[in-house]
Amino acid sequence: MKIVRFFDKNNAIHYGWVFEDQVGEIEGDIFTEYRRLELKYNLASTRLDCPIIPSKIICLARNYAAHATEQNVAVPEIPMIFLKPPSSILPDRGTIELPPQSKQVEHEAELAVVIGKQGRWIKPEEVRDYILGYTIANDVTARDLQHKDGQWGRAKGFDTFCPLGPSIVTDLDTSDILITCRVNGELRQMASTKEMVFSIPQLVAYISSIMTLVPGDIILTGTPAGVGALEDGDRVEVEIDGIGILVNQVKKPVKQ
Repeated sequence: MKIVRFFDKNNAIHYGWVFEDQVGEIEGDIFTEYRRLELKYNLASTRLDCPIIPSKIICLARNYAAHATEQNVAVPEIPMIFLKPPSSILPDRGTIELPPQSKQVEHEAELAVVIGKQGRWIKPEEVRDYILGYTIANDVTARDLQHKDGQWGRAKGFDTFCPLGPSIVTDLDTSDILITCRVNGELRQMASTKEMVFSIPQLVAYISSIMTLVPGDIILTGTPAGVGALEDGDRVEVEIDGIGILVNQVKKPVKQ
């Protein structure tokens, strides 16, 4: 099932489910009990919001060996995690804003895991029971600030630096699916999830040994090689097989 959050004609936000080109409302709690109402909205003319509002966004660094190589850093021996603030999320079709503090903002296409059940010390073989589904993310990064600061809170944490969506897919085999990123139609990134250094079960188990995961939390599983600059006026598209395409424009705000 594909889950979205969308605006109705009165600008109220609802959870919905998607079938082909139609959307129906979801009644109840998507993490516990709910029911799908009739399909009544046309997907193409429905304005979507981020599919989830997380309490935290946990990200993986250097989880593709080729990306570590292009950054001239070693592949970590254990998962290397950092956090992005929830205030950084941006919906599909939203605008990535280039901050005046940075001269080198880059895209990072990623598969995102959406947690569906609270857990701590989750065993790898039980991880699937704790996952609601999967969506697409772009871990936008101010690369110059990342190198300058030595820690990544500022470089990764600007508003609009975590595009997310357009939907959550609940029944997806993520062992070998293709992730691609295009900027203005030019292919920048392309790799399979099978190239991850640490698998999703390993990542969720490791993270839950550090912090409690709660429903709605997001885990960004790392980016493939090919990260590159984003400029004012660019259109960036991140596509993952079985989920769809996350599309965002890039803009330098007028007032800086």
